[in-house]
Amino acid sequence: QLQLVESGGGLVQPGGSLRLSCAASGFTLDYYVIGWFRQAPGKEREGFSCISSSNGRPNYADSVKGRFTISTDNAKNTVYLQMDSLKPEDTAVYYCAAERIRGLQLLRQCVLSETNFGSWGQGTQVTVSS
Repeated sequence: QLQLVESGGGLVQPGGSLRLSCAASGFTLDYYVIGWFRQAPGKEREGFSCISSSNGRPNYADSVKGRFTISTDNAKNTVYLQMDSLKPEDTAVYYCAAERIRGLQLLRQCVLSETNFGSWGQGTQVTVSS
């Protein structure tokens, strides 16, 4: 059974850093895109980063570009999200999700389209506050 488990959330001061982990079980990352999404209270869920494990190409939304770094460790079947220079507006529940990819998708940069992702983790809370 395909399962994703996020960890690493918590409370951090503005300007601080956190590293989130997304551990996958029941499948290997080789033919999947892993995306990170977040949802703040009263707001729609936002996709802000993804990575294709087949080619290692990341994608970032403008809101996090230059501050967040996504990486994958296929040996550990885990995707990481390093978050630096955190801002109060980064406060949200963070989710990772998986998209099965095939054919030419294996060569392309991932796309941050929520409807592409069929499996989701339970989420981890990130709070940025002084």
